[in-house]
Amino acid sequence: MDYVVLLNQVLERVGAASALLAAEWLLPNGPRGSGDKAEVDLEIEACLRSDLLTLLNCDFWGEETCHSLTGAEYCWVVDPNDGTSDFLKGHKGSAVSVGLLRNAVPVLGVVCAPVTEDRGADCIAWAEGLNTVLRNGQEVLWRLDDRDLEKESKVMVSMGAVTKPDVNAELCAPAKFVAMPSIAYRLARVAAGDGIAAVSLVSVSAHDVVAGHALLRGAGGVLLNQEGNPIVYHPEANLAEVSQRCFGGAPAACRKLTLRDWGNIFR
Repeated sequence: MDYVVLLNQVLERVGAASALLAAEWLLPNGPRGSGDKAEVDLEIEACLRSDLLTLLNCDFWGEETCHSLTGAEYCWVVDPNDGTSDFLKGHKGSAVSVGLLRNAVPVLGVVCAPVTEDRGADCIAWAEGLNTVLRNGQEVLWRLDDRDLEKESKVMVSMGAVTKPDVNAELCAPAKFVAMPSIAYRLARVAAGDGIAAVSLVSVSAHDVVAGHALLRGAGGVLLNQEGNPIVYHPEANLAEVSQRCFGGAPAACRKLTLRDWGNIFR
């Protein structure tokens, strides 16, 4: 299969989905929904499910619609709006996330954040067959293989970090921490060169991280669980919860971060 050709087709579909998310953001009374449920999430996933299965008819794992797992070679993994709760609170940076697994390995990923604080619409993509990650259609000359935590680097963490800046600063040192929604978009920005690592301190499902994991692969990065082991995506139970915490980015940086006492955040 030519994953690069498939990626271009997926980018078109995700672009249309991102436009729906951007339009929802701009509604006069704000996005519809409450808590961690937005009406647009189901609408976007329904469109993406139909479009993606037309491109490649295989298994499907989404956040909003029912799963279809048969043990097929390929599986689409979709989060129509990663960061819904922050989106409904008025925080910019939630993202449409689409990944493709082949035999449980991420081989394609697209993460598009249509409304961000600092970059406008931002779409980051990769598929096997490409030498680099693409950002808004342009090659990103950035590799994570030999990088480490440094004073000039950044660790992407959740929005909750703003309530405990001192603890987060200590845990991310010598790097600086940046608080932002969406673990998918945090992973994507690391793959695109904006940070050295991204962290989630809550359990994540496959739909949260598969696309970002693919992007990290394209940039020479890793995605580790709370024990410092690579995250895997089988069997079905592991798709529902692939890790209790995750650390994605430069291998050396992620290994160091997994050893730190992140429980301090909750004390």
